[in-house]
Amino acid sequence: MRILSLLLIGLLSGCMGMPDGVTPVDNFNTERYLGTWYEVARLDHSFERGLVRVSAEYQLREDGGIRVLNRGVDAKSGEVKEAEGKAYFVNHEQEAYLKVSFFGPFYGSYVVFELDDDYQHAFVSGYNHDYLWLLARDPAVSPALKAHFVSRAQELGFATDGLIWLDQR
Repeated sequence: MRILSLLLIGLLSGCMGMPDGVTPVDNFNTERYLGTWYEVARLDHSFERGLVRVSAEYQLREDGGIRVLNRGVDAKSGEVKEAEGKAYFVNHEQEAYLKVSFFGPFYGSYVVFELDDDYQHAFVSGYNHDYLWLLARDPAVSPALKAHFVSRAQELGFATDGLIWLDQR
């Protein structure tokens, strides 16, 4: 029974942590982060595969967490897909390191490792180098920001040749 309990704890926490070299933003302001963000680029993964016009909306929850509503459009069928989740700070509210869940007790890391002073763009990773996003308040970003994102991600060991640049039209 003890081994089963340890295995379950390992499975439930297996997607926590952060990639080597990635450091969460300090002095994070939750209120300024709330609202709608557009997904500009991402590394491919099964839960967003084939989706375009992806956005995320963040709102405060009554329990102190953050409500997450992800939306995207299936490029083939045109069907709108949504996933609602919840996020909580792992250490403290001034550190942009959260755990997010879209199903049951299973959480994954959500690490904001770069955020501009005006909260207009964010570089986000998951628990390892397989998960990477460029989010922005505006669905169109400058070529300079795209180049900075790629450069920073490469410095941190992400496979940027696999980036998917989303069409938000």
